[in-house]
Amino acid sequence: MNLKCFLFTLFLLPSLILISPHYLSADYLKADKIIVLKGKRLLFLLKEGQIIRIYKVALGKDPIGPKVRLGDNKTPEGIYTISSRKYSEKYYLTIFISYPNERDIENAKKLGVNPGNSIAIHGLPKDLASLNKLHRRLNWTNGCIAVTNEEIEEIWKLIEDGTPVEIRP
Repeated sequence: MNLKCFLFTLFLLPSLILISPHYLSADYLKADKIIVLKGKRLLFLLKEGQIIRIYKVALGKDPIGPKVRLGDNKTPEGIYTISSRKYSEKYYLTIFISYPNERDIENAKKLGVNPGNSIAIHGLPKDLASLNKLHRRLNWTNGCIAVTNEEIEEIWKLIEDGTPVEIRP
């Protein structure tokens, strides 16, 4: 072994090993934005503008166009944030989106309708859990964004409350 290799091994390599755990930690991998492309049925987790995860999703039963009122089975479109999360008997893990925003409320008022609420990214109900990824072949939610239970566990770990969510047509 030559002297340069020896010095690298002795001094530089241990330094790299001490630094690397930071870059592998969960905080380093946390997403700072979520983008949903309804037309492609995709959810992206981003960190500093770079995609770190992509998920195929199921949407509301009537996925074209923005949510306007309670019961229209549409997934909203606009800018929101992650407002809260909880374990759900019905949908395993549920991550709530701050729908309706001010624009949604104002629009619903003009139309004289209730804008609805409780829009979330969630896992699968017990009766669909066995379908796993096959659930994505249909838009079956009442306006939420659904992923597999394994995927919602991963998303749960990679985002925090307050994370911006952009839902595009």
